[in-house]
Amino acid sequence: MSRSLLRENAYRWIRDAIVDGTLAPGERLNDAELAEWLGVSRTPVREALTRLEEMGLVRTKPGRYTMVSPLDAHAARAAQTVTAAMHELAVREAVPRLSADDIEAMRAANVHFAAALQADDVDAAITADDEFHGVAVVVSANPALRTVLEQFTPVLRRLERLRFSSLSGRSSVALHERIIALCEARDVEGAATAARENWMSLDEAFELGAAADSPA
Repeated sequence: MSRSLLRENAYRWIRDAIVDGTLAPGERLNDAELAEWLGVSRTPVREALTRLEEMGLVRTKPGRYTMVSPLDAHAARAAQTVTAAMHELAVREAVPRLSADDIEAMRAANVHFAAALQADDVDAAITADDEFHGVAVVVSANPALRTVLEQFTPVLRRLERLRFSSLSGRSSVALHERIIALCEARDVEGAATAARENWMSLDEAFELGAAADSPA
């Protein structure tokens, strides 16, 4: 396996473990232990940790520790603003190009999303939500947009998991249905605005995150 692929895989494995809580906020990270866990050398792990620190998911004090960053509502709000703007742009660019199959893919993803929420399966809900919003991102064919989302979405997803584990997450199903209807009607501005509102509706998650991060 090439070094670049090892580095990318290590980055994605550690990133996903932080986002899904396998590596908990505040947990100390040891590159040798991570390398053994992932079955790779320490070099791609170190490179992955550097990249994750730049994203705000890892915090390092040279010579002292490397740890999973605590939940940070302020950082997540900054990521929310950028992520909402990118999804608004994705929908605006995608709506004129969406096929009937694309619309059906969005509808199917929302059905899976609703079922996952009903079953309290947060991992499946996150996957289905990614599939739903990913349709417009892919159809927009905008690589710059995808790069920005790759940078900021993981920070937001950490807190969004709290929302999807609560009853307030059910409101996202209706928001998705609204986006689908506007896309199907070829209402570019309406769909783009609805997409932005969907991502800006995470205030409950920030409140939950602040509570989770507060000392007992």
